[in-house]
Amino acid sequence: MRKPIKIGEIEFATKKDALTHYKTILNSYDFGEELTANDFDDIMNLLETHPRVKEKIGIGIDKVNVAKVQYNTKSFELVRTDGSTEFFSYTKRINAPKTNFTKFREACRQAIQDDLRSVKLEYFEKHSKKGQVKCQESKELAKYEELNVDHRQPNTFSVIVDRFIELNSIDIEKIEYIQIDGGPNELKDEKLKQDFRKYHQDKANLRIVKKDLNLGRSFQARVNRQKKDLTIK
Repeated sequence: MRKPIKIGEIEFATKKDALTHYKTILNSYDFGEELTANDFDDIMNLLETHPRVKEKIGIGIDKVNVAKVQYNTKSFELVRTDGSTEFFSYTKRINAPKTNFTKFREACRQAIQDDLRSVKLEYFEKHSKKGQVKCQESKELAKYEELNVDHRQPNTFSVIVDRFIELNSIDIEKIEYIQIDGGPNELKDEKLKQDFRKYHQDKANLRIVKKDLNLGRSFQARVNRQKKDLTIK
């Protein structure tokens, strides 16, 4: 049985479905056009799966355009805040085999799922009025299922994982994983799992935001915690 592919908050039944989704986005624009907020988010979520995501993002992604490449074909073009650009192939990224970093990041994300769920539930219970709360950025009212727990840039989840690996001198080639009922990779080492949870708790700047909200530009350059950031208790 094929495992679903999760990119951001979207779960695709097959790799083909994921490819079709991004192809549809690409073909809905003319050469030189800038992606809308929703489509920008989808590209950023895919970029987050790249093993060299820190290098790809650089000082921050300002926007994503559709560019003309060889043989008059289209490609996504990442435009950084310093004006530098780079083409980004959704097909290469989706078709790429899982790297050791990708597997480790997936297991780290599994390690904090209960923490993120608790943050979201606590925020909703504290601020809910008639089954809705205000998105922390747009201030629009939204239902529980319309909200995400967002890692505010530049401390994205991948950056936190990368720094954890560096600080603890982890050899990700030697990490052991377990899978429960064919689910995603989970860390076999319980101490490592708890160490990451504690590190993530300390470093993550979280927001409860609508799923369709583009946070990619507004907060790229801010690292320090702000009053409205949520934390894991």
